[in-house]
Amino acid sequence: MSSLKVAFLYSEIAGYFMANVKELAKEHEVLIFRWPINSEAPFNFDEINNVRIEDRSKYTQDQIEDKLKQFNPDILVCSGWMDKGYVKAAKSFKKKIPVVLTLDNHWTGGLKQKIAATISPVYLKRIFTHAWVPGDPQAKFAEKLGFKGSNLLRNFYCADVDLFTSKYEETFKSKEDSFPKRFLYVARYVEHKGIFEMWQAYKELRASGEIDWELWCIGTGSEWENRTESEGISHFGFVQPNDMGKYLEGSGVYILPSKFEPWGVTVQEFALSGFPMIISESVGAKHTYLKENGFEIKSGSVEAIKEAMLKFSKMNDNELVRMGKRSHEIGLSFTNKMWVENLIAIAR
Repeated sequence: MSSLKVAFLYSEIAGYFMANVKELAKEHEVLIFRWPINSEAPFNFDEINNVRIEDRSKYTQDQIEDKLKQFNPDILVCSGWMDKGYVKAAKSFKKKIPVVLTLDNHWTGGLKQKIAATISPVYLKRIFTHAWVPGDPQAKFAEKLGFKGSNLLRNFYCADVDLFTSKYEETFKSKEDSFPKRFLYVARYVEHKGIFEMWQAYKELRASGEIDWELWCIGTGSEWENRTESEGISHFGFVQPNDMGKYLEGSGVYILPSKFEPWGVTVQEFALSGFPMIISESVGAKHTYLKENGFEIKSGSVEAIKEAMLKFSKMNDNELVRMGKRSHEIGLSFTNKMWVENLIAIAR
């Protein structure tokens, strides 16, 4: 197919999203409007050929719409319907090109979701031709909104497969020789990530002498000042993905104990990196990337975290290595190239 023009009306861009854009831009032209960089996830981004990124906050509504019209996209992708300005801009392209709505909310049957499902036929469905979601938990919500069949796409989120595969190749050999006895948390420091339960669980295990593993934590956020400082726990702040090598090599088991997590791209990132995992039941990505390579735990439960940590601490190196290799295999099940193929197929 000849080169296409793809426009994104996006919220906060991150490294994994830009990995998809980089793959897309190999053959197609891309325009991205995005919100200002989030201080809790201050990713650095390299320039990419065929990609233009605009800060949404620097333009009026009319200017955004004018730039989109000048770009003349073949496909328009809009992240949710929370940004009413984005929705208004998308509306001007209805019935002209594929206009794609992305969402990562699970169907819970709550009042707001029921209202959205009720008004969708006269609102969302009149603007958007397709919905693009991460996985099955979100697909149910999209179906309630009226998107079905070929108009409902899955696998909206994809990790930077090349980056984390290279990290696996650089670091896993040393783990086969001696598996590092350290848990690794990489996510924002916010309450709903389950950080306080995680730190409490680890403290109790360490104090009782039941475990001698360490707990490494990477990230920043509103609860940074309230982080738990205790024996065996280390905090490293925010680390750019490209600089993760020494932390990946020095730790062994990934933990994401979130009490709310619509998806969780880090699950695929650390699967690719060869990490056995402790993932809470609330993490959407567990449906895809937690299969015989770790333990699912109850959300918000200190005891459940303790139990999973203890299970790993009692495994021998061979068991841990086998589980890490299984993680890597699962992580490769969806790639950036496949993400691009999903999107471009809309215009065929």
